Amino acid sequence: MATKVLVPLLGEGVEEVTVIKWLKKEGDSVNELEPLLEVNTDKVDTEIPAPASGTVLKILAEEGLPAKVGATLAFIGKPGESVEVSGGQVPSSTLPGGEEAQIKEVAKPQTSHATGDIGFISPVVAKIAAEHRVNLQQVQGTGLNGRITKNDVLNFVETGKSVIPVTQPSTPVAPVVTPVVGDQLIKHTVIRKQIAEHMVMSKHTSPHVLTVMEADMSRVTRHRDVNKEIFARDGINLTYTAYFMAAIVAGLKNYPIVNSSWTDEGVLVHKAVNVGMATSLGEEGLIVPVIKDADNLSLLAMARAVNDLANRARSKKLQPDEVKGGTFTLTNHGISGSLFAYPVINQPQCGILGVGAMQKRVVVIDDAIAIRPMVYLSFVFDHRILDGARADAFLTKVKETLENWA
Repeated sequence: MATKVLVPLLGEGVEEVTVIKWLKKEGDSVNELEPLLEVNTDKVDTEIPAPASGTVLKILAEEGLPAKVGATLAFIGKPGESVEVSGGQVPSSTLPGGEEAQIKEVAKPQTSHATGDIGFISPVVAKIAAEHRVNLQQVQGTGLNGRITKNDVLNFVETGKSVIPVTQPSTPVAPVVTPVVGDQLIKHTVIRKQIAEHMVMSKHTSPHVLTVMEADMSRVTRHRDVNKEIFARDGINLTYTAYFMAAIVAGLKNYPIVNSSWTDEGVLVHKAVNVGMATSLGEEGLIVPVIKDADNLSLLAMARAVNDLANRARSKKLQPDEVKGGTFTLTNHGISGSLFAYPVINQPQCGILGVGAMQKRVVVIDDAIAIRPMVYLSFVFDHRILDGARADAFLTKVKETLENWA
């Protein structure tokens, strides 16, 4: 009997993945545990190995489309072996040697739209439906396993069928951009789409407010100069990021309300202090690995965690659980030379701290002019949770922690 290739559970709370790339095609031979395809969830790319050795008889999941955990992705077996495929008509595959796989179709009950169960709806389909006020329960899906596609909605609109009444203002429609000769279209990657959707959602969700302070990094710089060689003996690169993370932890300990999320019932203050750090992946975008229980880490342990997560993020070796559960986020945009920025909150968190490039600047200390290494700290917070005074108090604690580093 042919072996099913299923979507594995890749982490707590992971319900679906997006198929990025098939590394084998129908008719190819594959060995057990050999990489079969790449999937993405929460911007983490993961290879799924073959559960058995044999021939790839049938591939069911298309590249670029989502698949639920436990769903069948493909079948592996002997050439000519029959497989049972749920859903609509799936063409058989011609395998090496002229043998044809015998595919038995298993009838799948039609989804009752009356129950409201319309399956997975992509953000693009949902947006089009909202713009044209289409009731998706009235649309017949023609995609994989009856999934409603973009063309299904557009065809429904063209037929002039009934639409649902408007109860709320529709989402603003983005202007249509028409390419001209010489323009280049760069296709969106899965990560870029996820970043775009999350950023738009965040700006629509919470009122963003920015407050900025400046910190003197003299003591941190001296401490790092003294200790970086000592840390290096343990194979650890003592970066400034570790100090910023430690300062954030100090701020969150003193003002736990910042370590929270908004809910309709009230502000949910999190017990765990899990600080994410935005990490650039170059042209692919960025990812935010999370340091769990950061309030329990020494500077040495913090630096080790920063090194480990940053290195594995750039080499695409993170696990899905390592980008989940964050309660606050740091973005060190100063690495690229930026002085200060207006970061977007990583929902459902209360705030995000941006750190600018460190520069030697002229400052006045005790009525005397001095030159000090300075950074701008940009704190963006959810104004539903924090008012200006509480936000400034938190940022002041971060600033003082850096300036008074022992």
